[in-house]
Amino acid sequence: MIEVTWSQVSARRLERQALDIPSEQSSPAGVVAAMCGAHAQVLSAAELSVGLRLGGVTRTHVREALWNERTLVKTHGPRGTVHLLPTRDLPMWVDVLSSVQATPVASSPSVRMTPDQTDEVVEAIRKVVDGVELTIDELSDAVIAATGPWAGDLVMPAFQGMWPRWRTAHATAAHRGAFVFGRNRGRKVTYTSPPPGLPPAGSRDELVRRYLTAYGPATPEHFAQWLGVPVSFGRELFEAAALEEVLFEGEPAWVVAGDTAFPQEPPRGVRLLPYFDAYVVAGRPRERLYPGAAARRALAGGQAGNYPVLLVDGVVAGVWHQRRSGTKIEVTVEPLRDLTAAQLRELDEQVERVGMILEGRPRLTIGTVTVGAHA
Repeated sequence: MIEVTWSQVSARRLERQALDIPSEQSSPAGVVAAMCGAHAQVLSAAELSVGLRLGGVTRTHVREALWNERTLVKTHGPRGTVHLLPTRDLPMWVDVLSSVQATPVASSPSVRMTPDQTDEVVEAIRKVVDGVELTIDELSDAVIAATGPWAGDLVMPAFQGMWPRWRTAHATAAHRGAFVFGRNRGRKVTYTSPPPGLPPAGSRDELVRRYLTAYGPATPEHFAQWLGVPVSFGRELFEAAALEEVLFEGEPAWVVAGDTAFPQEPPRGVRLLPYFDAYVVAGRPRERLYPGAAARRALAGGQAGNYPVLLVDGVVAGVWHQRRSGTKIEVTVEPLRDLTAAQLRELDEQVERVGMILEGRPRLTIGTVTVGAHA
């Protein structure tokens, strides 16, 4: 059985994420496919995630792919959170995510809908967004009109108010392919139908192969946590795929069968990764990726992605944040350890790259990190 180290795995993941050397041949849809989705709750973070992996690409190129070329879609992806996904892969995601038994989002029976009501809401959404872009208020009115007053009962606590009952099925509707996000109308999000003429879904184990190609070796438990599904479902998909077992730092893990080539050189380089970048969200084991003080500073209850991170030689070595005013972008980096002169030069290059992708004029400040502090 092949044995691999964290150094080898880290170097391979960086290479396959195009975080070692940005790709000059791929496209926004291509790198998002390699990432298995780009987290897009904050769209500028997704634009940066994609741009960092492509040579010469700015946020405008990502927006063109999303809104004009429609080679990307914005929808609810892994863990029910908003992601950019390649349009051509949407049937695969719908096939997998719609197979998972939805977990009730509310503990009170008075809030939940029955399975039949959920089906009714999902089909109503599918019909009312067909060929149009609706704001959430317009969508809500249309869904309630198509289903019944019960769907509009204000029973779901949200922020400082209450949402109508039908919204408990919002992510479920996306996972069943009923809608994707449309262009913003001013500051308001809109919802629309998926692009027409999508290819068939293909085999259900394709997502496992994609995930392991990008983030393997990994276990069914890692996969299930990343995808936001029950471990039993993760194991079921692993068992259906053609996989090969390896020893990863002495523990059993899996890769795609035959995909056992690993770099021998350790990972090198300084990178600035935005909120919920795929490399850190999918990266396991956490204690290797977030060693020592990095876990206390940059993990929130074990959850990765809540802080933009400074990556040095494949591991988290600090945090960073930005403040934008017009075209000016103030980038403050808080390293957890001293950086060499060469690493500082590379950090300067990274800041310039962030500015280029976000189409602004960046300025770097080196801050002092406080372990355990809140950003």
